[in-house]
Amino acid sequence: MAGTSSARNVQRAGHRETRCRLHCWAPAARLLAGAAFLAGAAHAQFSPGALSKAHAKLDGPTHCTTCHAPGAGNRKFRCTTCHAEIRQSLAANRGLHPALMGQGRKEDQCVKCHSDHNGENFVPIRWDVSLDEFDHRKTGYALDGGHVKLKCDRCHTPSRIPAEARKTILMKDLKRTYLGLSTACVSCHQDDHKGQVGEKCERCHVTAKWKDVTRFDHSTAKYPLTGAHQKTDCAKCHASLPTPTRSGKPMVRYTGMPFAQCVDCHRDVHRGSFAAGCNTCHSDVAWKPARGTVSSFDHSRTKFPLLGKHAPLSCEKCHKTIDYKAPVTHDHCLDCHKDTHQGQFASDPAGADCARCHTAETWKTSTYTVASHAKSTYPLVAKHAAVECAKCHIPAGEATRWKVPHEACVDCHRDVHTGQFTDAGSLVPCEKCHDESRFTPARFSLARHQQSRFPLNGAHAAVACFDCHQKQGAATQYRFTDLSCAGCHQNPHLGSVAKIAGAKATARCDTCHNDLTWHENRTFDHSSTRFPLTGAHRGTACEPCHRATALATGTHKVVFTGAPLACGGCHEDVHIGQFGAGSCDSCHDTLKWKAAKFDHQKTSFPLTGSHREVPCRDCHQTRKEINGRSVLFYKPAPKECASCHGPKSNQ
Repeated sequence: MAGTSSARNVQRAGHRETRCRLHCWAPAARLLAGAAFLAGAAHAQFSPGALSKAHAKLDGPTHCTTCHAPGAGNRKFRCTTCHAEIRQSLAANRGLHPALMGQGRKEDQCVKCHSDHNGENFVPIRWDVSLDEFDHRKTGYALDGGHVKLKCDRCHTPSRIPAEARKTILMKDLKRTYLGLSTACVSCHQDDHKGQVGEKCERCHVTAKWKDVTRFDHSTAKYPLTGAHQKTDCAKCHASLPTPTRSGKPMVRYTGMPFAQCVDCHRDVHRGSFAAGCNTCHSDVAWKPARGTVSSFDHSRTKFPLLGKHAPLSCEKCHKTIDYKAPVTHDHCLDCHKDTHQGQFASDPAGADCARCHTAETWKTSTYTVASHAKSTYPLVAKHAAVECAKCHIPAGEATRWKVPHEACVDCHRDVHTGQFTDAGSLVPCEKCHDESRFTPARFSLARHQQSRFPLNGAHAAVACFDCHQKQGAATQYRFTDLSCAGCHQNPHLGSVAKIAGAKATARCDTCHNDLTWHENRTFDHSSTRFPLTGAHRGTACEPCHRATALATGTHKVVFTGAPLACGGCHEDVHIGQFGAGSCDSCHDTLKWKAAKFDHQKTSFPLTGSHREVPCRDCHQTRKEINGRSVLFYKPAPKECASCHGPKSNQ
């Protein structure tokens, strides 16, 4: 740091000296201009002062025209006549000097920074800006990146000046000049690529970081990078050469690399199995899967075209080795695929051919239709044709049963009759009453019922089925162990008919009734009872005698046994006990009510003569009001003539 400060002090002192010299140089310059003017006028010259050491050989009146243009009205100089390096810089508009020049003739502007005739020790260079403050952009080469912090002498050294440029630089001590440097990177930096990619390093590198080669656009090269190659590290392709660089680092190969074929870089994993290029099956997007590229391998040219779901499969799914010419068994689906049906179709005549139900498009959507089922051992007809497969073939993954029992309906359907139709230990086939068109109503007809254990006769033929076959628990009852009337009908007599006297006194309903109508009981022979029906009793209905009593169950109890045998049990005694109990038949009979049997001769007043023709009412006229009704009294009846025959009678 101390050495650096001393150098800067010396430099600043030199700058101050330079400014003083320039200040002193101004009168001399004017004097020089005036001398030139006089010289032009008087054709004579004189020197305004001694030249600097660099121009000392030009000192003397005979060399003025070497630097000054003769006969010119204004100051005109010929600096570039000797300073060829400056002339080239101005012509190429490159370097610091063109940036400092203003308008007008370039050579005449050299005196802005350079002067002479100030003595031998005068330095004819005006440089009043410190190196730390110098704007390098004026040279046409801006310092950026890693160049910013470099000292001037890192670049401006004689060793950096090319041989051709040295020839034009007049300054012998090249350590004191800033001219002659090239802007090419290789003028300062070693070319580790040894000219493989030219000298324009900036095409790939930046000054900030040498290893940053993001500027390089591989699409401008002979081999544009596409697909997966874009993400490949450079060193994968650009390997190091055995020849090292001057720095000892390995040299990387960038040119002269073969790339016409994939095998120029990649190993042929198929070992020559395919004569066609790799891009027939692969692309640079990805090596796997092989298909999916525009130029993919055409598998249709093989014995097994790839269709449906087979098309997007990667090659190794079927080709287990890299030898693609090795034969792959493919005659049956099971050569590659597992039998998910677990051999259920192995016994079929056609064999376990998956193509009968499935396609390469999709496995789950089966092509097995109702028409296909018609060729099986169980064709689907009527309502079975609309049943979903899963109704019979319960989904259970690979355990799904496709071969299911179907000999009997109960193999699939529940026996809703709960075993009622089982004969000799075997279930009666359902199709005897039902078919696939519909389960209800059954095909069991009236004619079929006539062949059963209970033929339908009379009114039974018109009874609806469910009036007899009613639901008992979970099932409807179709088979009855009791076929008697009481098996279906309630006994309204509550066992009373069992006590009816006679040989026909049984509990069978048909003793009195028939199946045409219940109320017509003409089959019952009342003469077999203790009360044979005679006279008007024959046409009398049963109910007036066998009275019904209402029960709490909503039914009625009809009295058949213990019915009254006397007239008073059914008929009202209109005589209010005048003739005693059970004496009706002494006057009446069952033919008619009128007292045809009454014998007046057996009374205490026998009828004789004209009395025989007298109506009863003419003598028996006594009436009394009893319980709200008028009752005719026959006893006591008058016996004297005067009781019936009065004076009026005599007249």
